[in-house]
Amino acid sequence: MRIARVAGSLALAIVGLGAFGGAAIGQSQSPSAPAGRKLTLDGDWRINFTMSMEAPPGASALIVSEQEAKVVAAQAGKALSDDFAAQLDPELPLMVLQSDGLPIVRGQRRTRVVVQPADGKLPYTAAARKELAGPPPPEVFDNPENRPNAERCLVGQGQPPFEQFSLDNQIQIVRTHDAVVIHVEYGDDLRVVPLTDKHAPKALWSRLGDSIGHWEGKTMVIETVGMPDGDRMRLAPTLIVPGEATVIERLTPISDRELLYQFTVIAPKTYAGPWLGEFSWFRTDKPMYEHACHEGNHSLPNILAGARHDEAVAKAAAGR
Repeated sequence: MRIARVAGSLALAIVGLGAFGGAAIGQSQSPSAPAGRKLTLDGDWRINFTMSMEAPPGASALIVSEQEAKVVAAQAGKALSDDFAAQLDPELPLMVLQSDGLPIVRGQRRTRVVVQPADGKLPYTAAARKELAGPPPPEVFDNPENRPNAERCLVGQGQPPFEQFSLDNQIQIVRTHDAVVIHVEYGDDLRVVPLTDKHAPKALWSRLGDSIGHWEGKTMVIETVGMPDGDRMRLAPTLIVPGEATVIERLTPISDRELLYQFTVIAPKTYAGPWLGEFSWFRTDKPMYEHACHEGNHSLPNILAGARHDEAVAKAAAGR
């Protein structure tokens, strides 16, 4: 999977930070964005960082200097470029090479998303580690409903919690008196979060789960349950969000151009305890575009037809 190679290349680059011996950490400039606005969630936000979900082996530092961050981003970009060279049109630019580098939170460069536990590692249970280490479960091709939602772009990067891996993604937030609407460009996911303390009946839950929200000062707190277990394996190669998980997101504007996105995942069968991740979004005045991803819709008939062919061959071989 290409996303797995993104994370793997970034991990190798971060491990190499030890060669610097701890350079002084300064303030990084946030990506360009219109200034002078009041602190609010409303508007368009941009995420274009090269991020690792958890700390790779041998890399414990959460915050690094601008010099170190540039080296890591360059190494990750080169590794990805070399890896993709045989698969992509060499005349087309690779999106990861146009990222804003490692993520920035309050002016400091971060090497990973996970901040609690302090070691930056996802606290898997023994069962979850076994799931990750073992072979993937057999795929089912009986009907369209068996196929994963992401295969036909029925979900993109709008499933809680948000992930970001070197794709220039935009998120638009609109508030009403009784709801917050979150529109994600990549995958064209739209989440309507009612301001209430009661979840909807299970019959009304969507592919993005069921979200409810409330305000804690200037922070919007969103609780989501009921995400499809078939989407438990996320784009990040080591991230599992099972159907039994509860995800708590906190969106806090910390300046007129920066919004701190924090999320806690609670899933006792998968994680030994709750864990916290965070990264910042930055305001943009660029327009959003339709993410018209539907390649899977074209290929689905062939996927199912191929399965029927294999079944017929197996049946004939068995003499039935």
